[in-house]
Amino acid sequence: MNESIRQSLETEIQWQSQWPWLMLALLAAPLVFAAWKLRIYPSRGWLALLGVSLLVCVLTIFFPNFLVIAALLDLVLILVAGVDFVLLYVLTNRGIEVQRKIARTCSLGVAMESEVTITNRSGMVLRGELRDDLPDHFTSTPPQHELELAPLGVMTAKRKLMPGRRGAFQLSNVYLMFSSLCRLWKRHMVLPLENPLNVYPDMKQLSDYAMLARTNRLSLIGVRKTRRIGQDSEFERLRDYTRDDNYRHIDWRSTARRSKLTVRQFQSDQSQRVIFLLDCGRMMTNQRDGYTLLDHALNSILMMAYVALSQGDAVGMLCFSDTIHSYIPPAGGKSQMNRLIQAGFDQFPRLVESRYDQAFLYLSTHCKRRSLVVLATNVIDEVNAGAVVDYLGNLSGQHLPLGVLLRDREMFDAADSPDGDSFQMYRAAAAADILLWRHQVLTDLEHRGVLIVDAFPDELTAPLVNQYLEVKAKHLL
Repeated sequence: MNESIRQSLETEIQWQSQWPWLMLALLAAPLVFAAWKLRIYPSRGWLALLGVSLLVCVLTIFFPNFLVIAALLDLVLILVAGVDFVLLYVLTNRGIEVQRKIARTCSLGVAMESEVTITNRSGMVLRGELRDDLPDHFTSTPPQHELELAPLGVMTAKRKLMPGRRGAFQLSNVYLMFSSLCRLWKRHMVLPLENPLNVYPDMKQLSDYAMLARTNRLSLIGVRKTRRIGQDSEFERLRDYTRDDNYRHIDWRSTARRSKLTVRQFQSDQSQRVIFLLDCGRMMTNQRDGYTLLDHALNSILMMAYVALSQGDAVGMLCFSDTIHSYIPPAGGKSQMNRLIQAGFDQFPRLVESRYDQAFLYLSTHCKRRSLVVLATNVIDEVNAGAVVDYLGNLSGQHLPLGVLLRDREMFDAADSPDGDSFQMYRAAAAADILLWRHQVLTDLEHRGVLIVDAFPDELTAPLVNQYLEVKAKHLL
């Protein structure tokens, strides 16, 4: 009889010793569900408390008297954590509203402002972190914001976005993390908030050019004052005399009336056309200062297009690689600048062989009138160089071809620095040989009547604009 009682008591004690482990299992099940469905995760403090509970459960194995203490501790933990969990879920579900204020367009490499406003519709304080969406090739300063929202409070988080690539992007979500009242739980929320964002080439240079042109200070950006051969006869306006003006254009009556030297300005020919051929193939994939050769070429082309449009010319553009990507027919007016920007801002260099035959065939089909044809590309190998020489050279007579060939600064630096070990000398010799071959390609182009702009990518804008102004001054079209 006593033996059976003893065995039953031992069985009951063993079963009761499993209570803490069962309690821990019951705690773990809702944790898995909360993390999977509600995205609510335990904090480090909650994990530390579970560690204490686990330690007490282990002690019950050696000290059965701790069984009641372990059970009470687990019960208190369940109650506190449960209430804290429910409060966090209810408060964050009661109404968190977010709004984003950001421009639809920005310029490559120019920081822009972005604001996210978050509103707390609950009746308690909410603390946590906010991180706004960050598209690829962007950097954010700061990357995230600390949140402390008063009941029914509003907070605005500001950051600066720096785009590192042109193209069309989408900001889709705002990421929030809230801590519970007792800091036992953290809830991660993803709130959809879509804003399109188009990154265009750097347009600040256009406003800089316009400002310097109004104040006759274009020499500050390397644009030379070019004297015109012959005279344009259509009067445009009167303006103040500058040192480079022809004294024959002085209007003496206006000068006497204003007591200041005044000259007559005449309009240029309005019938000239400029068409840009922008190579988007493998020749334009090299990078300089974090930007591809295509980025540098596009910035300079848009600058020249702006100058040409301000001179009253019609401007068009054709983007190509192994196929024709976009074509903007030549036209004048301020709206044409927007069309050119829209056609080029999402063009990227592709690792394909450019089809110059398709590009020039398309040009001959769609452009019959004599134009200044500007091909922006790079020459690396004989096959590529031969195609450039042939197709640009064949344009002479029908059009005025202008080849814009981008230099490789590392190649020039290597050729200019032959000092060092034998490897550096071989490297310099190879670079010099390539540059001699490249110089021969440019000479062949010039012999076939092609105008040349040969410049480093980051120094292309001024030589390109100067070449265009020289074409205008000499009436080559």
